[in-house]
Amino acid sequence: MSEVKLEKLVQPFYEALEQGKMMGRKCPECGAVEFPPVYACNTCGCLHTEWYEISGKAKMHSIVLPGALSSKPEYKAMGKYAYGEIELEEGTKFNGVVIGITKKNRDELAAQLPIDVHAKIIDKNDEFGLKTVVFELDEKYTK
Repeated sequence: MSEVKLEKLVQPFYEALEQGKMMGRKCPECGAVEFPPVYACNTCGCLHTEWYEISGKAKMHSIVLPGALSSKPEYKAMGKYAYGEIELEEGTKFNGVVIGITKKNRDELAAQLPIDVHAKIIDKNDEFGLKTVVFELDEKYTK
């Protein structure tokens, strides 16, 4: 990891990615898990969330292929991908990137939604040398 000055909450997240772990924050009051990590619980408002390792198991609920203006150069090396609503096994929902989705298989996969995906930690290939989390299709969808 390069010597980039990171904010207090962001640094442990990226350090964990370097170790192959995906971290969120868990609320000790209601048990809700926040990912990407934030200090306050979005469910009950508790300000004392704690670091929690995310399993990486998830479901994708929607598929949106990137257009010319929403395409990200750092994802080009991954091959084909799409954006979609991801729901982690821990309950958190957010918009994420899923690799392996193409114009050819999009309709078939959309007909099966929600589909199983899992987290993959990759190099972001940017000037900071940090890692990021994307998702990929579970094996049963890639045959």
